[in-house]
Amino acid sequence: MTTIAVLGNGRVGGNLATALTRAGHQVTVADRTPGAAADAARTAQIVINATPGAGSLDRLAALREELRDKILVDVSNATVDGPDGLPAGLIYPGSSLAEQLQEALPETRVVKTLNTMLFPVMTAPATLTRTPTAFLSGDDPQAKQTVREVLTDLGWKEAWITDLGGIRTARATEAAILFVPHVIRSSGFMPFAISIAH
Repeated sequence: MTTIAVLGNGRVGGNLATALTRAGHQVTVADRTPGAAADAARTAQIVINATPGAGSLDRLAALREELRDKILVDVSNATVDGPDGLPAGLIYPGSSLAEQLQEALPETRVVKTLNTMLFPVMTAPATLTRTPTAFLSGDDPQAKQTVREVLTDLGWKEAWITDLGGIRTARATEAAILFVPHVIRSSGFMPFAISIAH
């Protein structure tokens, strides 16, 4: 059992918290109440950033002490939204939210994952008609191994998880969010994931 704090209680955070609790982890969800994120992060071994990506950097940089020596799993995408509320561009072109977080939190081990799919797939990958891929980006191999184990608890098979390398590789997976509005307009709002076919 791992103590996990989920920052953000929207669809993504709520979905992850429910699934991780079901898998036997001790999960705390931090809402926007003042101090809730700090309290949750302070007592957790793993912290999941499921806050809206546009404000994630400011929110998490303020938790530098609480996040010291913790694994921070970043599942958010920092996007500029279009008039329809769907992603229209990246806030950090040429970089990534994960890289910005790692730079702001040098004593925290940031791992990017689960950001290349619609939120229902994060906790139910086997429901898709084809095999999805969960990508890992991060500079700390041990932290990535721990996150890999958490992913298996969420139903991800080992063969479905691809380690892309260091945190800089997150700029590639974050850019994949730009597929989302076009796929939704083309196919409707159905669960999907970016996957690598061999």
